[in-house]
Amino acid sequence: MKAIDPNDRNYASISPSAKALLLMKGFTNIPFARQAAEIMTAPEKFVPDFDKESFIFCFRVAHMELRYLSIDQLLSDLPLKNIIELCSGFSFRGLAMVMQHDVHYIDTDLPEVIEKKNETMSGLQHGLSEQKGKLELLPLNALDEKSFTEVVNRFPEGPVAIVNEGLLMYLGLKEKEQVCAIIHKILAQRGGYWITADIYIKMPPPPEAFKIDDDFQKFLDEQRIDDNKFDSFEAAEAFFKGCGFAVDKEAEIDYKNASALPYVIKKMPAEFQRPTGQPPKIQATWRLKIAEG
Repeated sequence: MKAIDPNDRNYASISPSAKALLLMKGFTNIPFARQAAEIMTAPEKFVPDFDKESFIFCFRVAHMELRYLSIDQLLSDLPLKNIIELCSGFSFRGLAMVMQHDVHYIDTDLPEVIEKKNETMSGLQHGLSEQKGKLELLPLNALDEKSFTEVVNRFPEGPVAIVNEGLLMYLGLKEKEQVCAIIHKILAQRGGYWITADIYIKMPPPPEAFKIDDDFQKFLDEQRIDDNKFDSFEAAEAFFKGCGFAVDKEAEIDYKNASALPYVIKKMPAEFQRPTGQPPKIQATWRLKIAEG
């Protein structure tokens, strides 16, 4: 397969979603999210108030919060000290990790995001205690094998954990295959795992209560997010199997951990309340490993 040149597409068009997602996460208990949102929106005040927001906004926030926590869950039982996050946006998981653990964490995204993130990071680190680990923020396009390899080579010897949330749904099939090939080669050389929260499946058109015509939805439509989702979870597993991976573990969703959930329940239209109290499964977070043989 001929490699896709990462310069052939303007991936910077994806970057605006990073700020929108941060402002959503600023409503939650995700580490540093609210402080980062306050810095990002200054001099205006960032005052999160779920009561002023719509049901669909609360639903989105709860989903993003649970997606974030799902990666932490699958990282928690891995004794790995080398972690690289792809397309991290304005997520500060790396800062939270190095404050608590002796790990080398490399946080990556496109150059314009990393530049703004470095400015925000300075404000977040003010007054914090000494870090236990090492944190680096570096620009990286995940489809650029040479740059990807150079960044990974900054780690000392040993296996790596590659994590991402919010990457694959922006990529077409060939781009997904290229990212998989790069990650497979790295894990084959170093050992380790790939944790991705990007297992989204196509769903029927949403009911009216779930429809929203805002800037974020327009962005999703422009990026053809629905087209880039997998047809089913079985199709997703078959795709990764074809790329040389096996599912090692799936994150278990614990809805009680979502600080936004009470507001979702409060605002949920009666016709969509389910006896189980759980929404239909539209996404999964998988820990992948190199398939045997």
